[in-house]
Amino acid sequence: MPVFRKTVILTLMGLAVLSFGCQKDLKPNPPAASLQPAQIYYTQFSLFQEKDSFRTTNYRKGQLIPINTAVTLQSMESDEAKLKLVDNGRPLTIENVAKFTKDDMQTAFNKIAGPNKVDLSRFSADERDAIQAGQVRQGMSKKAVLAAIGYPPQHETPSLEGNTWTYWSNLFNKFIVKFKNDKVESIVD
Repeated sequence: MPVFRKTVILTLMGLAVLSFGCQKDLKPNPPAASLQPAQIYYTQFSLFQEKDSFRTTNYRKGQLIPINTAVTLQSMESDEAKLKLVDNGRPLTIENVAKFTKDDMQTAFNKIAGPNKVDLSRFSADERDAIQAGQVRQGMSKKAVLAAIGYPPQHETPSLEGNTWTYWSNLFNKFIVKFKNDKVESIVD
């Protein structure tokens, strides 16, 4: 009887190991350890969603989602993340267009949403108004522009160190933010 019991136990352990090994290959890759589904994150800039989506090309049309809006991560795939707005439960899908952003989905997500609210007190009152409205205005600092409208697509603006940032209003129209001494000098439509 002890030999039979030992054989059964070893067989069950072997099946468990095989099952665990196979299961790993069938499951999608989980989000990186720093990203937790259902955790509350906050938008890191004012963004616009259209038909419950935000494309990382960062078009400036649709419904405004202000900076510091609470969201929860529902799932993440290689080219999109599904979120929910905490205040109303509305879905928000972030579509990463890697050929324009030059970012993988996790990097794009980390630019868009973070575990802490953005401290708006470091900006002037005029900058805070523009940030909340998702707008760029003359005299804003580069950091205020990032908080107001987010990151320009990297295929047009490879470095934030430059004095010209190119954004897309929509699929067909661009606008250019020009800086001088770290402040917006002009906005060219």
